[in-house]
Amino acid sequence: MPHRRTPYVRTLCVALAALALLPAPAAEARGRAGVAALQVALQQRGLYDGTVHGFADRQTTAAVRDFQRRRRLVVDGIPGPETRAALGRYARFRLGDRPLRMGTRGWDVAALQFLLAWRGFPSGAFDGDFGPRTDAALRAYQHWRGQPADGVVRRQHVRGLRQRPPRAPIALYAPVATQTADRFGPRGSRFHAGLDFPAGRGAAVLAARGGVVLFAGWDSGGFGNLVVVRHRRGVTTWYAHLTRVRVRPGERVGRGARVGTVGSTGLATGPHLHFEARLRGAAVDPLTALR
Repeated sequence: MPHRRTPYVRTLCVALAALALLPAPAAEARGRAGVAALQVALQQRGLYDGTVHGFADRQTTAAVRDFQRRRRLVVDGIPGPETRAALGRYARFRLGDRPLRMGTRGWDVAALQFLLAWRGFPSGAFDGDFGPRTDAALRAYQHWRGQPADGVVRRQHVRGLRQRPPRAPIALYAPVATQTADRFGPRGSRFHAGLDFPAGRGAAVLAARGGVVLFAGWDSGGFGNLVVVRHRRGVTTWYAHLTRVRVRPGERVGRGARVGTVGSTGLATGPHLHFEARLRGAAVDPLTALR
């Protein structure tokens, strides 16, 4: 007897069929958590080496076909029930089917990691493993939402995770006079929580809006020389990888004031400004606020 497709599987199949002929999406476009979880599964089997962006592009469909050939399934490029079953324990649970907490693993955890990143709380690599970084990101998100920060995801929490990502409620202005390169969104198997502005070493970095300097100095987490400015309505802006810092904590700066100069300190492969905007601690896409 043929397997009956659930509404979730039908939706995923339609997405794959409709999008298989489209080019890879722009970084700021938002994909589906279920497709992202599928890409993680294929990546872990060495069949997919693209970005975990949640879109069923040609590369994802080709990887599904490769997996189906290896498992002697019908090769249609659609992750239906038989294909999901062949993925084993990893694909047993969809997000919301069970409570998620430290130590759980699977498709639903990968979907959770993807949604947390888009809500402004990246947890490192999209890998389907609920470890310490996912736990920390989830608790931060729960606190942001005003929920008990118990590190457990239950069915009633899934709807909130699927809501539209937050945006900065104030206008911001470009901190460097160049075009952006890497944008906000998935990059490889991780999430890029800001915008990169390529520029020559020593180029001026300007405050995107007036505010008060919260932090100015060395960040051991990979940002290198970092400046953080607090603005109104819960917004902060972050300026990372600086060669030089030109402000001090507590200093009030106006829009366009020089806060530092472009560099490549911290975890950077070349001179550029990594720029972030956060709303009460949640990373938001700066492009939605830039004027």
